[in-house]
Amino acid sequence: MNYAPQGKPNPVVKKGEFPFAATRLDHGHINGQCRGLIEAGADLRYVYDPDPAKVEAFCQKYPEVKPVAREEEILGDPEIKLVAAAAIPNERGPLGLRVMDAGKDYFTDKTPFTSLDQLEAARRKAAETGRKYMVYYGERLHNEAGMFAGELIEQGAIGRVIQVVGFGPHRIGDPKKRPDWFYRKAQYGGILSDIGSHQCEQFLHYTGARDAAVNAARVENFNHPEFPELEDFGEASLVADNGASFYFRVDWFTPDGLRTWGDGRTFILGTGGYIELRKYIDIATERMGDQLYLVNGEGEKHMDLQGQVGFPFFGRLILDCLNRTENAMTQEHAFKAAELCLKAQEWAENHRP
Repeated sequence: MNYAPQGKPNPVVKKGEFPFAATRLDHGHINGQCRGLIEAGADLRYVYDPDPAKVEAFCQKYPEVKPVAREEEILGDPEIKLVAAAAIPNERGPLGLRVMDAGKDYFTDKTPFTSLDQLEAARRKAAETGRKYMVYYGERLHNEAGMFAGELIEQGAIGRVIQVVGFGPHRIGDPKKRPDWFYRKAQYGGILSDIGSHQCEQFLHYTGARDAAVNAARVENFNHPEFPELEDFGEASLVADNGASFYFRVDWFTPDGLRTWGDGRTFILGTGGYIELRKYIDIATERMGDQLYLVNGEGEKHMDLQGQVGFPFFGRLILDCLNRTENAMTQEHAFKAAELCLKAQEWAENHRP
């Protein structure tokens, strides 16, 4: 929940050129969002949350930030270019509408929506206002192996991608330390729409697909009867409009013996080779994350990419906001990834045995 990798400062703007604000600190991913922007040269100016304890903890991490008493103080400041937020999932969509109405770009934690209605409202508002509704799909954007895999694919290292398989296990930890909303389906949206949003975004990116159809999906609560609305396991199968296939599994079953919160992996099969990403740990070795394995016609390669690639998404996002370009991620890509995970969640709920 508090995954926030530290990269090397690589500013794309001068100090003061890109002021932004943070609000709704309900998920620890807000730290990854803000850290990435700060490393790219953005100035974190304000923070707001209705919970003073959350604000105090945030200010200890970012002493330069100024707390404000109301959300309107952020939305009403004409100098603020972007608002970063990690609200409770079902509140992310409505918050984004308010931010865009205020003439600012919005950068939300995943999952960006908990319903297709929220997605369509954001699509309309983005078109109406011309503002960005960007999403922190951190399993790729804040992972050096995940980012470099995309570069290899663009270079033709494995030919045309025909299948992606993704695994997104997480550790639930001490259930008492999780907020109440984590166990309420209406608030967190379901495991496929939440954790699965990372997976769907990677699928679209690595395959170059623009759309996909859900073949099958499933959600279960295998081991947490004390939390009847929690889904601790989910899986789905999709086929893209360009013929590439996709299977992913997400769960809350990371064992205590693992040295990190989850052994996230991605397997990418191409017509000329394949890539395996070991994103957060290379188990039973001293290596941690950002490990990439490549096999193609030239041979076998292992790349330890920690500290080698950086996190270029954040600088590109800043420049996109200033220049009204789409180099970091297109708006349609961000929305389509959200749409696919929501449709997978819907399929699973409509096909329960």
